[in-house]
Amino acid sequence: MNLTGINHLAFITGDMEKTIRFYRDLLGMELTAGIGHPGFRHYFFTCGSAQVAFFEYQGASPMELKNHGSPTRTPLGFDHVSFTIPSRKELFQLKDRLTAAGFEVSGAVDHGIIWSIYFFDPNNIPLEVSWDCMEITKTPAMDEAVPMEIVAEGADAQPGHWPEPTEWTPESEMSAWPGNAYTMRETLIAEGRGRNKPEYEAIPEKERFRERPEEAAE
Repeated sequence: MNLTGINHLAFITGDMEKTIRFYRDLLGMELTAGIGHPGFRHYFFTCGSAQVAFFEYQGASPMELKNHGSPTRTPLGFDHVSFTIPSRKELFQLKDRLTAAGFEVSGAVDHGIIWSIYFFDPNNIPLEVSWDCMEITKTPAMDEAVPMEIVAEGADAQPGHWPEPTEWTPESEMSAWPGNAYTMRETLIAEGRGRNKPEYEAIPEKERFRERPEEAAE
């Protein structure tokens, strides 16, 4: 099993129109896909090989404003998102675009391996854009006053720390229940905006679906 990258980062917005204007029209991300029902939307923007997703629903409100990396006692599991930009020139061009659009931008800041600028989107989500100013040639590449012993084990997965499964899900039971965007498939195929991947087409019809458990994720 190998994880190959970030599939998507999911956030909340109370104003999808402002969010589209910011991520598509100002940051230049592709508005790739979305699903909408009365009182609910879920849209995806593409950024390189990853996607940024937003939920919009009634009652959603902006995040509590917290600066990037600043300590907090609020029980948050999220600090900020950093997007990559390919050159120093483009980093400062984006900074100028954001400033011209009325967004406050901090930086550029030299972090040794990257230069970064910092700003907030219209939902108060703290964002960073980074230019990789050096190439890491050996990992883990660390600079710590008190190195951790676990880091000295190396950059790759170390075996023997977690139990291996004693039972594996048989292919005949590798099924999924319909979620809130389930109807997208038929709609996109009918409109010529998408197609099923061969691996999905190869799944027998009776093995594709199962009943949704109560309190399960949509």
